[in-house]
Amino acid sequence: MVHQDVLDRVFASLADPTRRGIMIRLGDGPATIGELAEPTGMSLTGMKKHVQVLEDAGLVITEKVGRSRQCRLGAAPLDEAMAWISFYQRLWARRLDGLDAYLTLQSDSKGQNS
Repeated sequence: MVHQDVLDRVFASLADPTRRGIMIRLGDGPATIGELAEPTGMSLTGMKKHVQVLEDAGLVITEKVGRSRQCRLGAAPLDEAMAWISFYQRLWARRLDGLDAYLTLQSDSKGQNS
């Protein structure tokens, strides 16, 4: 069962292009806050805020390693979001298949009446 609050946090987190960029970067492997901030020119404080939003949504897991915070992907909330998306994808595919079948019948019946 997909929990609405999880979906709300995941989609709100991913609505921001900077946070989507962080997720893409972490797809290549763990990184520190500094490593995430450096290519963007963003301050460490600004990057920490973005990472915190992702962490609150469960999309990123951080841990203190020495003097820095190491970040890595946390996949469970994305799995729930994908399950939700997949459900509606299948629902709409079935509805469109039904519409296609109906239109084909209508077209065939008009062709027979000519």
